[in-house]
Amino acid sequence: PLALGLYTVNAVYGDTITMPCRLEVPDGLMFGKWKYEMPNGSPVFIAFRSSTKRNVQYDDVPDYKDRLSLSENYTLSIKNARISDEKRFVCMLVTEDDVSEEPTIVKVFKQPSQPEILHQADFLETEKLQMLGECVARDSYPEGNVTWYKNGRVLQPVEEAVVINLQKIVDKSTGLFTMTSSLQYMPTKEDANAKFSCIVSYYGPSGQKTIQSEPVVFDVHYPTEKVTIQVLPQSSTIKEGDNITLKCSGNGNPPPQEFLFYIPGEAEGIRSSDTYIMTDVRRNATGEYKCSLTDKSMMDSTTITVHYLDLQLTPSGEVTKQIGEALPVSCTISSSRNATVFWIKDNTRMQTSPSFSSLQYQDAGNYICETTLQEVEGLKKRKTLKLIVEGKPQIKMTKKTNTNKMSKTIVCHVEGFPKPAVQWTVTGSGSIINKAKETKYVNGKFSSKIVIAPEENVTLTCIAENQLERTVTSLNVSAISIPEYDEPEDRNDDNSEKVNDQAKLIVGIVVGLLLAALVAGVVYWLYVKKSKTASKHVDKDLGNIEENKKLEENNHKSET
Repeated sequence: PLALGLYTVNAVYGDTITMPCRLEVPDGLMFGKWKYEMPNGSPVFIAFRSSTKRNVQYDDVPDYKDRLSLSENYTLSIKNARISDEKRFVCMLVTEDDVSEEPTIVKVFKQPSQPEILHQADFLETEKLQMLGECVARDSYPEGNVTWYKNGRVLQPVEEAVVINLQKIVDKSTGLFTMTSSLQYMPTKEDANAKFSCIVSYYGPSGQKTIQSEPVVFDVHYPTEKVTIQVLPQSSTIKEGDNITLKCSGNGNPPPQEFLFYIPGEAEGIRSSDTYIMTDVRRNATGEYKCSLTDKSMMDSTTITVHYLDLQLTPSGEVTKQIGEALPVSCTISSSRNATVFWIKDNTRMQTSPSFSSLQYQDAGNYICETTLQEVEGLKKRKTLKLIVEGKPQIKMTKKTNTNKMSKTIVCHVEGFPKPAVQWTVTGSGSIINKAKETKYVNGKFSSKIVIAPEENVTLTCIAENQLERTVTSLNVSAISIPEYDEPEDRNDDNSEKVNDQAKLIVGIVVGLLLAALVAGVVYWLYVKKSKTASKHVDKDLGNIEENKKLEENNHKSET
């Protein structure tokens, strides 16, 4: 490299400077020398080498003590390059007749440290010019230049908005420069999260280079321009009993910490943090809610609807009524929206609402009136009616001859609630029959039946008793030899009575009339003659000797 037409050596600060003597060694060389020139032009000799004795001598120059080295080809090396080494050095070759000189210019370069942004502002405020920070790059030679960047783009000075001042200070002991660039900046709201950095540009042996600082992000403060109110949790529906949190927020930085909340029914705003909590809300909480900054500026509002559902069942709880009575039932609904109502009886959904103009035993049960608001999750109400239908025992007795003609079935059909207890007795003797069979008790009805084979006429009594009343009914039963089909046997579990086939009924009546005509003359005679043995015949079927004795005595009295 040439500087002003002279040979130049570029060196890095701290490295070794190597300067070759660019003269051709002449014949008759006596010695070679190196010198440098002072600013005033006077020479300072620093190194000598004899061509004959091969010895090297270094002059006593404090700045170059122990730093010089002169090779056989008269190349001069200077260790630990300094800024002060930037001089004009001259190589001299001397003969008896001539002195040849060749100058060399030394340039020293030092890369600055990576720039840092120091004295950073804690935060920036919009509409206010303030010191953002200082970019500092140290130990540079020659001096460098500092440029500020925002989001990768150069920040140009703008009056009262971007003010940049650059200071360069040289260390007198080393000759190195420190560059300090301060930035005063007026931010806008858009500068939130902006990245600020600085770059130092400098010259090195190979040309211009740059080093960039680490980017810095500043907290930008700006005032609130809008207030927003929210209802938490963010559910589309609110029902009675829910907890509601009103949250008010402002879009400033830092955000406001206190607000005024305006609640329906309250004349003045309630000062609170950014949240206002309402627990177990009722329907009267429906209305418009507002919030504002504490200076009553920038207000926002929202409307809250608290959904409700009321159910009134009349009557409800446990209700006891008598069979045949009327019972009006009503399920009244009051709600914030159209509600769905349905009835359940004994865990089975009903198709229609219950209505009782004349209560029957099958009407008893557990009734539930339930209603829901389908649009409001979890809003459901139900009430229960436990209906008890009571009735005094009612008895109907039937008899028939079994198909084998060997026995007769006597049935006592009983209705009543609570379930009546049934007892069979033989009229006259008072004997109790313990061999009765009962059907299942369903809807207040059941049957008790016995099977007998009386050889003579007998009268049976069915007694049904519950907490309400005791009912007694008797039935005359003819001897087994006389068929009887006056009533069919109850064959259903629900004790509903079926009428026998009409043809069989007519045949039975005709046969009965014919038999009555044929035996009318002898019935009384048979009755008198065998009255003493009637008890014995019944006892044969019922298995009770003591009862037969009583029946015989009663028959004897009747004969007398």
